[in-house]
Amino acid sequence: MEKANNRTILVTGASSGIGKAISTSLLGHGYRVIGMARDFSKVRFDSDHFRAVPIDLSRLDELPEQLETLIKDEPTIDGVVCCAGSGRFGSLEEFSYPQISALLDLDLTSHIYLVRALIPGMKKRAAGDIIFMGSESARSGGKRGAVYSAAKFGLRGLAQSLRQECAASGIRVSIVNPGMVKTAFFDELDFQHGDEPDNYILPEDVATAVLAIIEARAGTVFDEINLSPQKKVVRSPKPGSR
Repeated sequence: MEKANNRTILVTGASSGIGKAISTSLLGHGYRVIGMARDFSKVRFDSDHFRAVPIDLSRLDELPEQLETLIKDEPTIDGVVCCAGSGRFGSLEEFSYPQISALLDLDLTSHIYLVRALIPGMKKRAAGDIIFMGSESARSGGKRGAVYSAAKFGLRGLAQSLRQECAASGIRVSIVNPGMVKTAFFDELDFQHGDEPDNYILPEDVATAVLAIIEARAGTVFDEINLSPQKKVVRSPKPGSR
């Protein structure tokens, strides 16, 4: 049975992977969750405390109006976990200009838009949690990851700046940087983590870190949490990909 809780947390990318695991964890701990994703047709949350909001964050021209409508409908949102994103890897010259723009729009700019829309309400209430889902690529760039790392480094810089901007308003800002997580993220890529349990992180591991951030004592902030598999093993190419 779900516990009662008076907090409402918005989770983007809630239909799969890390976002789904975080939403499930929060619901189990009594939070009301507003899940945002492009498509919820393949997932169902069996909870009266979950609301699905189908929004495509990559469509930046539509986003400000959609967020304004959401905030009018849900004025009590006091936390957001920004998980939505995609991965594309390759040498920079292998990217078309539209591919560069699309990756940065979804993995960075959409998060800036979202938090920009939510911060005024949080400041009025003098409380709130903003949590960004970064990556090990936000800490160290690597070959074939220039554009993805640029987006994640940008998120990390955003988190660090907002941490200073928002502290006096009672808003806590954190970023979680996971290594390779066992999700469908790698389905379209030509590499993946190793097969052993110590070669990858589970989405539930990330959800545990997010819950710790949200449930920390008021006045205490986890500025940054880095999660890594005990043994980093990268298999490339994936079996059967060539």
